[in-house]
Amino acid sequence: MVDFLGLMKQATEFKSKMEAMQAELERIEIEGSAGGDLLKITMSGKGEVRATRIDDSLVKPDQKGVLEDLFVAAHADARRKLEAVLQERMQALTGGLPLPPGLKLF
Repeated sequence: MVDFLGLMKQATEFKSKMEAMQAELERIEIEGSAGGDLLKITMSGKGEVRATRIDDSLVKPDQKGVLEDLFVAAHADARRKLEAVLQERMQALTGGLPLPPGLKLF
């Protein structure tokens, strides 16, 4: 016989853990970089860009295209790192069980 009370308790515990993880994502900061660290982006655990740092050598009118490309590359680097951190934390939270398709943390 299925233990519905046990299942409800587990669901409630999981919900609490997910809420705690959501709050933690607000505090996590991931840094991505490009161009040999000439451009850096800091983003939250929810994927929001919080800060950028641009080396002075890039701030030249004829380097605008390079700067724009580096910004995109640094953002992609930070996003990859963030996804790896999220995957690691979710595996710890769920005990290695896969998440349902479409369930997103941010």
